[in-house]
Amino acid sequence: MVTILLKPLANGGWSICRLHITLFSDLQLGAAIKLAREMARDEFQRLGRETRVEMPGPSSTLVLASYTHGVVTPAQGATGQGRDVLAA
Repeated sequence: MVTILLKPLANGGWSICRLHITLFSDLQLGAAIKLAREMARDEFQRLGRETRVEMPGPSSTLVLASYTHGVVTPAQGATGQGRDVLAA
């Protein structure tokens, strides 16, 4: 599974990381969430890799989007393909 991670910056901005590499930095939270979801959806659709977007929460990690193959859950809908699970 590919994980795209949102990380807070000291200046109040957010960065988008993959495999400990910062891809984008100093974004507003809404823009960072939107871009990270687009990246995850694109990775899933083009390459078929299961992908998720996470960000740190106050007590645990929040999953903002998950694109997976397999068992259909209410959050995934009827197609079996993952969908965003938290609105920006």
